[in-house]
Amino acid sequence: MDLLHNPRELQAHADRLRAAGHRIALVPTMGALHPGHLALIAAARRHAECVVVSIFVNPTQFNAAADLAAYPRCLEADLAVCREAGVDVVFAPQENDLYGPGSQTIVEVTELQKPLCGATRPGHFRGVASVVTRLLIAAKPHVAVFGEKDFQQLALVRRLVRDLGFDVEVVGVPTVREPDGLALSSRNVHLTPRRRQQARVLVESLRAAEAAVCAGECRRDALLALAEREVDKAPDARIDYVELRDPESLAPAPAQLVGPTLLALAVHFPRRGDAGETVRLIDNRVLPVGQMQEEAP
Repeated sequence: MDLLHNPRELQAHADRLRAAGHRIALVPTMGALHPGHLALIAAARRHAECVVVSIFVNPTQFNAAADLAAYPRCLEADLAVCREAGVDVVFAPQENDLYGPGSQTIVEVTELQKPLCGATRPGHFRGVASVVTRLLIAAKPHVAVFGEKDFQQLALVRRLVRDLGFDVEVVGVPTVREPDGLALSSRNVHLTPRRRQQARVLVESLRAAEAAVCAGECRRDALLALAEREVDKAPDARIDYVELRDPESLAPAPAQLVGPTLLALAVHFPRRGDAGETVRLIDNRVLPVGQMQEEAP
C-alpha cells in the first residue's frame, strides 16, 4: 500500500495507472474509519482495480473551531484498517497541501447546499464541495464512492460532477446499520446506553413512513406527522428537521406525493458527560411512492 501526501504525487501516480489501463476508485474520508467506511472500500473494489482512500479532516466544512479541534485523528489506526481492507493508495495530505497559502478558490453548489443540514450549518457544504473538487483533481478517479447516509452530500456531489463536467461516476452505497437498525456512525459512542436505545426512533420513524406508503398513504403532511410522532417517543430527542424532498433536486415535496420521495431526519440527543452538548444523528430513506401500485399485478 502506498502512502502519499502531496496532490502532485497522487496525480502522477494516477497518470501511470491510467496509462496502464487501470481503473481508479476514490473513497473520500475524514479518517476514524469504521465498518461503514469498509463498505465504501468494498464497493470501490467492485468498480476498479485501484482503490484510493483519502484521509483528510477538512477544516472548511466545520462551523465551529472547537468541533474541528475535537475531531478524532488516528492516522496509524486508519492505515492499519486500509491495509487489512486491501486499499492500494492512501492519500493523507496536510491542510497546506490542498489549501495553499493565500488560497482564494471555493466551490459552491448554490441550491442543494441550502436545505436540510445546510439550513443550520452555513458554509458546511461549500467546504464539502471545495474539498471534493480538489480530491477529484488530485486522484483523477474513474469512480468516486460516497455513503447514502449523507444523502444531501451525495446529491450535492452528483450535481457538482455534472455541472463541472468531471469524467467520473459517482456511486452511492446503502447505509450500513447496527444490528438494531441504527445507522452506523462514529457519533453513536457519545450516547449513554439509555439514549443509544432511544436513538432507534430514527430508523423506526423511517420504517413507519415506508409501511404507510406501502399501504397507500401519499399525503405529505400525514407522513411527516407520522414520522415526527415516532421520534417523539424518545423522551430525550430534539428534532432538528423531519422533511420530505425530491431525491435529486431536494426541492420540497408536494402536498400529494407522486413518486419516490426522500424522507430525511436529523435529531439531537444530549451528549454523554457534556452538559449542554448534543449528538446530532441523521438518517434517511427514499419512500417508494407509486412503486407499489406499479408492481401490483
